[in-house]
Amino acid sequence: MAECRVLFAKKLHDYGASWRILRISSLTDQLFIKAKRIRSIEVKKEALVDEGIRPEFIALINYGIVGLIQLAHGYADEVDMDNTKALELYDQHANEALQLMLKKNHDYDEAWRSMRVSSYTDFILTKIQRIKEIEDLGGETLVSEGIDSNYMDIINYAVFGAIRLKE
Repeated sequence: MAECRVLFAKKLHDYGASWRILRISSLTDQLFIKAKRIRSIEVKKEALVDEGIRPEFIALINYGIVGLIQLAHGYADEVDMDNTKALELYDQHANEALQLMLKKNHDYDEAWRSMRVSSYTDFILTKIQRIKEIEDLGGETLVSEGIDSNYMDIINYAVFGAIRLKE
């Protein structure tokens, strides 16, 4: 997560909080293209653009956190947040995702360590599909968790992928 935060802070320096303009559906599509690229590289065993799978997992983590910020604060028509506030919110939502991961990790007894990395990709794509369905329903679900829970799961699966690919 520290690595992800450093990259997020560097991008904030370069672009500011330009992501404040993104609507939730656009963030979901951004997550989708990142996850599809991971799956494509996994299946084809080759990347023609000189970036591997791990940077895409890191992007999923950061965009997932941006998604949580956008869910909590809505989108803006122009950048309305300074870098200090953006990092504060990043840290808050990253910590919430971490706390959820620690609870689930306890209950599931670190099962993620024995899973295939490609399964994380498939689970992330499934979560994205669920988010799209919830968005199409205007957020009105009968029994399902909300978009925020799915974003948190995406973040955590991507953390698992980033960790496993570094080990």
